[in-house]
Amino acid sequence: MSKRGKRYSESEKLLEKKNYSLSEAIALSKQMAKAKFDETIEVAFRLGIDTRKADQQVRGALSLPYGIGKEKSVLVFAKGEAAKEATSAGADFVGAEELIERIKGGWMGFDTVVATPDIMKEVGKIGRLLGPRGLMPTPKVGTVTTEIGKTVEAIKKGRVEFRSDKSGNVHLPVGKKSFDDDRLRGNILAVIAAIKDARQPSCKGTYIRCITISSTMGPGVRLDLRQIM
Repeated sequence: MSKRGKRYSESEKLLEKKNYSLSEAIALSKQMAKAKFDETIEVAFRLGIDTRKADQQVRGALSLPYGIGKEKSVLVFAKGEAAKEATSAGADFVGAEELIERIKGGWMGFDTVVATPDIMKEVGKIGRLLGPRGLMPTPKVGTVTTEIGKTVEAIKKGRVEFRSDKSGNVHLPVGKKSFDDDRLRGNILAVIAAIKDARQPSCKGTYIRCITISSTMGPGVRLDLRQIM
């Protein structure tokens, strides 16, 4: 088991053995964000899903009302007019075969990937490189689309994707320590609503079992679900 640092251990002492209201959790998470950089505030869900069943996987995307405090670099696989549209919308990298070859060579200098449907056959050739990093475009979250401009603009403004992992957990950034409490609260409530909406019909029993809020370097603060559900 890895040893926790002094800063982390000191922050843990501030935690009481209880579940916190959303307002309390936001304030405490910011208080425990003591690094010299503007730490990201994150929310994590433990879901009551059977990860062995494909029809219970939770996946989706949403645009946070107040953004995440960091502009993502967007790569778009497109040609012709769609490529021009992507460039006009602010995409950082636009192209087709030449970008695929760069990625095959080990380049991963981007945060999000979007593609037009007509080029997905070529993009599929690097699926084993993009997939494990959660970067493979998919229609399920709107990253395979003909509406390239709108999608790129939405990502730049704070659109985030989420996907349950092998343990049934979902992690998302919801802003920065420098955000005021109301902006973080608005983003967190939007995320909770999106996770609830993404519940699959085959999922029975308690769906959201636990929600915690934390900073990049700080411990998790557990929410009182009775107050926000």
